[in-house]
Amino acid sequence: MAPQAHHHRPTLKQSNKSFKSKHASKGARKAAAKGKTAAITAPNASTRKAVDAGSKKTRLNQQAQKRDVKQRAGREDAKFFSMSSNGGKVPRIVSIVPLLPSLSCERLVYDLLPALGLSENDIAGLHWDGHSSFVTMAPRFKSSIHFNILPPLQVFSALDAALASDIVILLLSSVDEVQLEGEAVLRCLQGQAGGVTAFACVQSPESTPLAGATKSLVHKSLLSFSRYFFPSVNKVFSADTVNDAILLARALCETPPAFIQHPDGRAWLVAEEEPMWFSAEDTVNNDQQQLSECGSLRVTGTVRGGRLSANRLVHLPGLGDFQISEISAAPSLSTRDGYPSAVCLSSPGDEADDLTANNVPDLLANEQTWPTEEEMMGAQGTETDDLPKRVKRVPKGTSAYQAAWIVDDDDEDDEGTAGDDAESASDMMDTEAMESDLDSPIQDETEELEEVELDARSEAHQEMTAEEEEAEYEAYLRERECAQRDDINFPDEIDTPRHLAASVRFQRYRGLRSFRTSPWDPYENLPLGYGEIFQFENFAATQKRVEREAREEGVELGTRVTLVLSNVPRKAIAGRSYGSPFVVHGLLRHEHKQTVLHFVVQRNTEYTEPVRAKDPLVLCAGPRRYNINPLFSQHVRGGGRGVNNVHKSERYLKPGSTTVVTTYGPACFGKLPCLLLKQDSQSGLPDLVAMGSFLSSDPTRIIAKRIVLTGHPFKVHKKTATIRYMFFNRDDVQYFQSVELHTKYGRTGHITEALGTHGYFKAHFDGPIQQMDTVCMSLYKRQFPKWSTTFQPPTVTAVKEDDNTSMELE
Repeated sequence: MAPQAHHHRPTLKQSNKSFKSKHASKGARKAAAKGKTAAITAPNASTRKAVDAGSKKTRLNQQAQKRDVKQRAGREDAKFFSMSSNGGKVPRIVSIVPLLPSLSCERLVYDLLPALGLSENDIAGLHWDGHSSFVTMAPRFKSSIHFNILPPLQVFSALDAALASDIVILLLSSVDEVQLEGEAVLRCLQGQAGGVTAFACVQSPESTPLAGATKSLVHKSLLSFSRYFFPSVNKVFSADTVNDAILLARALCETPPAFIQHPDGRAWLVAEEEPMWFSAEDTVNNDQQQLSECGSLRVTGTVRGGRLSANRLVHLPGLGDFQISEISAAPSLSTRDGYPSAVCLSSPGDEADDLTANNVPDLLANEQTWPTEEEMMGAQGTETDDLPKRVKRVPKGTSAYQAAWIVDDDDEDDEGTAGDDAESASDMMDTEAMESDLDSPIQDETEELEEVELDARSEAHQEMTAEEEEAEYEAYLRERECAQRDDINFPDEIDTPRHLAASVRFQRYRGLRSFRTSPWDPYENLPLGYGEIFQFENFAATQKRVEREAREEGVELGTRVTLVLSNVPRKAIAGRSYGSPFVVHGLLRHEHKQTVLHFVVQRNTEYTEPVRAKDPLVLCAGPRRYNINPLFSQHVRGGGRGVNNVHKSERYLKPGSTTVVTTYGPACFGKLPCLLLKQDSQSGLPDLVAMGSFLSSDPTRIIAKRIVLTGHPFKVHKKTATIRYMFFNRDDVQYFQSVELHTKYGRTGHITEALGTHGYFKAHFDGPIQQMDTVCMSLYKRQFPKWSTTFQPPTVTAVKEDDNTSMELE
């Protein structure tokens, strides 16, 4: 046998010569270029080197252009605060937010005034009573500052001031920690004041000033605390010493704000003098007892954010929207010689916006008969004894008082709290059907029932003791937490009622073959409220046109003007919140019209209470605040609408996910920041529930509530199975026979035939199913939001320092 030849194992694998490739694919060239499009078309190495050199020069040129734009913007900002268009200095608006009641904003201001370059005579001549806003010059830095002294631990006052401020000073203490109330203020500021420059300032007691190593440790600790809420804070200031006060004053006068011109072209004006309200003429025959409660309001300040036009409406926080009668020029801050001769800068024209908020629907086409006087008198009712009695089926041994508190509807998420006409009508139909079906042979096999008569007396309210009320409240909280856990573990699953036919109970629901592609007409079965709203034909195009008009029309940015607002109530001055600056926010075109608003929010991770859909919340959208009962729905990635614009509703605001909040409200444009707040029943302060921004205004967005009826596979034979406990009568099986079925293990199928009279049916699936599987049927119903109301902030109590007495401002 011949010996075998010896062969060495190859150490290198074959590699083809890359330069021999004549026709490289587009993907190969794109991968080799690594994002450089010019390198894809380079035919050889020499050309590629030339392209690389050219791209480097291009990058350097682009960086230089960006640097020049940034430097030019900084110079424009400095010029804006040095000289305005009418020759006066534009003050920087600085709001001081104390985070503890023991801190003194007045002491901080008095320490800053000498550092700004003011003498004792100048300080004595300031028009400042120690509690309100005032404007002062800063001769040392050739600038001016508008200080806003805010009350401690007032969330809404801080939000109003931060929205119109250039710099917000967070006043901290060197000895006391910030409590829960102060953290609530910081969280709300964090969500809304995205474009505001925040400064952290520490104040130590006069008896124990900070010095040496202690000062360094305190500043380091407070810096870490401030960066948790505002990462842009890079230093903790102080005004306890002369040098520290000069450093803080220099930072206030020289730090450029986040932006001078608002990205959406919105304008606002902060009153630099006390607003003046004057009444109109007598309304009826010059009768002195019937003077009009509405008059004109004169406000003087500098236009900020964008151009201000008399054709657009303005918004006063907590009061509403108003029209502008005239915009006239005002004297500069350095020359306080009263109002000059009337120099009108802008006046309303033919295209001025009106105060029409709701559309007037045409209801004449529908037949409507008005009740007679006899019917109206009979509907008023007399005594409780004459009220009709009602019969309810309850477990044996239940008293009439206990039966009055038992909810008739099995679905815990029913729309009994929805408030719209369609939902109320559906609940009424369900109740009537339930009462008429008491003698049905379908009864509970495991529980004996009896009939209990209820009248008006049994349903009357009865006071409970404090212990009983506390026990009821704790049981209510436990029930809400349990309902939230069930929604997470068994989403949208409900039990089919046995005492009521499913075809009656779920008559407003429909089945969808595909949730994303099945057609759904957005204009069918609309409630009457939809007849009062406005819809934009093309919201994106309208937004671009409105923002372009705001940047081109009106008084220029930085002009000191005097606004005259018409039909302003007297309470605009008499009921001002203590310590809050008076701000006039300009609105864009159409922003007074009522429509359907959608906001994209994320839940606050530090808020642990369950938030259910239609719970009362406070919506802060820019300068506006409303009491809402919102709907929650899923947010499609990328903000897409899908084929049919159908979005699944959510029963709870879930943490860790992005949710769309829907409500009725006036139209919005741009990326307005929004907050969802909830009043705490114990502390009285609002808790931050979620934060986000405005998404769109789309009344055709369909929010579909899903319910899942489940059944148990009783008998299984490969792809065919007998299902029970999904329905309890034969008519329901035949009514829902066309709806598609699915299982939790991913099978889909249809009902083939009904079996017997107790709701059993046979179903066929696209593959073998298991005995442990669960058969589901998804049904959908469209939901509509509720109307919002204007939120009235709570009354702020002012404390006088001379006699330590409180004064409530209404």
